[in-house]
Amino acid sequence: MSEPDRIDALNQSDPGLVRVIEDLIDVLINRGVIQFTDLPEAAQTKLLERRETRASLIKRLQLLSTDPNDDLI
Repeated sequence: MSEPDRIDALNQSDPGLVRVIEDLIDVLINRGVIQFTDLPEAAQTKLLERRETRASLIKRLQLLSTDPNDDLI
């Protein structure tokens, strides 16, 4: 594999790894190993922004559901 191909493969894996790290942080917080406030303020801000964005997207996707059994108006 060429150097540019390796760099591209590494860059493509980044979003998935970010999600793994987010999930790991959530597990550590839920198990009481760390507290959210133990994280640097910049990390707290980034995590909160991503959670809010994800929640907003999930809400929008649920509103667009095509399932006839959904209770949409």
